[in-house]
Amino acid sequence: MLTKIPLLRRLDPFILGILITVGIASLIPADGTALTAFTWATKVAVGILFFLYGARLSTQEALHGLRHWRLHVTILAATFVIFPLLGIAARVLVPTILTQPLYLGLLYVCLLPSTVQSSIAFVSIARGNVPGAIVSASFSNILGIFVTPLLVALLMTSEGAGFDASSATGILVMLLLPFIAGQAVRRWIGPWVKKHGAPLKLVDRGSILLVVYVAFSEGMNEGIWGTLSVGRLLALLAVCAVLLAIVLSVTWFGSKRLGFDRADQITITFCGSKKSLATGLPMATVLFASQPIGLIVLPLMLFHQLQLLVCAWMAGRLARRATAEETELATSSS
Repeated sequence: MLTKIPLLRRLDPFILGILITVGIASLIPADGTALTAFTWATKVAVGILFFLYGARLSTQEALHGLRHWRLHVTILAATFVIFPLLGIAARVLVPTILTQPLYLGLLYVCLLPSTVQSSIAFVSIARGNVPGAIVSASFSNILGIFVTPLLVALLMTSEGAGFDASSATGILVMLLLPFIAGQAVRRWIGPWVKKHGAPLKLVDRGSILLVVYVAFSEGMNEGIWGTLSVGRLLALLAVCAVLLAIVLSVTWFGSKRLGFDRADQITITFCGSKKSLATGLPMATVLFASQPIGLIVLPLMLFHQLQLLVCAWMAGRLARRATAEETELATSSS
């Protein structure tokens, strides 16, 4: 019934699931013993999620693809240098446009690794360098497990984000150890994990929905949503849109100035402008375990939806342009 509504039909089903989860948490937030149980279930799910990340990734394939080092360095620079610098610069928006918690969320977005699936999909649609996208997106996610917590510790502690020794312990126990364990047993279970990718996607998405439910339940219990007006929400959406527009422009025109061909230019643009919801939400539960994370993850959810909509439009347009150029070339040669 819901999918008959035009707006909902255009939404990614996963995004729709997140919105429904937010609605449930707003109406029936978990508290007391139930919240404690959901919190522990979330920790277990996040550990399983990062174990599967380790089991899926072929280290040999990633190292083999690193030979196109200029492409990968450029994408990583966009992800872990340009984005963080823009996040730091956005500090001037507090308190006139963004509240401090929303700014922390925006800064957190800027410190995350790139997406994997959507980056590769959009590069493929737009006729970009797909092998390069696979390596860069995968490597960004691996590096993000180590780099993002370090950047959070360096840049967000001074902003009151609450990164402390318990956060570092959580990173080790819930993120790094499961990931390393997945890599260690990959030779035995890796093919099985890849073969059953579709069913195991339920683990990925289920863990994220758990994170969303716990985060928004805590927000309801703390009463923090009463501090978020419609005006602030629209302002945050506008800031996310401007951030995405800046990074898309810098990666597209910057890669052209650096001498990359069209295929690599497309890969740099789509891989360098994305931020991973799948990694960011579970990681937030570890990095900000000592405080309510509802407002911190809100910018990530908005930015994620924006990047999907804008990049889908861009990929389609680039694909049509490539088809038109091929047709014109074929016509002129005949």
